[in-house]
Amino acid sequence: METNYSLPIEISTSVEQLADALLNDGPVAAYNRAKARLDSNAEARELLERYINARSALHKISTQNAVKQSDVDALIALQGQVQANKIITDYAETQQAAIAYLPSINQEISQLLGVDFASLAGPASC
Repeated sequence: METNYSLPIEISTSVEQLADALLNDGPVAAYNRAKARLDSNAEARELLERYINARSALHKISTQNAVKQSDVDALIALQGQVQANKIITDYAETQQAAIAYLPSINQEISQLLGVDFASLAGPASC
């Protein structure tokens, strides 16, 4: 039997304010802006996809001990292109900053509640 609970208005309002602050300011907002720039740039998306696919393919053939130097060289060349692309590097940097920032939010909520909020919330997924 499932029980439905509704949050008190004060908590609901606070949660909405927190979500709004996270989405519109700081590391999460910067990540969302960088992701939007990446999503809107076909060239950067295609380059990143090629790099991810090449890295995955190299990993797969490395498990079969069939790696050729030309495969490694091609991946290194793609990696250099990715690292030189400002849109991709901004995306990666802001993603790491947002990931590093969120545990502090969980910790703050946990301190306010007096319980380990993150363990109650369950695993995160991106």
